[in-house]
Amino acid sequence: MSAIKQPGTKVRGLKKVEVDLGFTWGPLNTILMGFGVAVLVGGFLALSKGSTTLAPVLLVLGYCGLIPASLLVRGRNGDSGE
Repeated sequence: MSAIKQPGTKVRGLKKVEVDLGFTWGPLNTILMGFGVAVLVGGFLALSKGSTTLAPVLLVLGYCGLIPASLLVRGRNGDSGE
């Protein structure tokens, strides 16, 4: 019987072992995500009021800047990472 290897797992016999990639969700991630959601809400509110300059800037900043930054930022611990 062959086991199918999925990304992020190592197969030893028939038991899958999860691989820790070192990502921890910290307070900085929470702050960035909250600020990103607040900027998005502000962008959608500005869009509903008819803004053609402020709304796109806020939405791009939220979707392309703050939300990805909150997911990509890692802590400064020396033991985290691959």
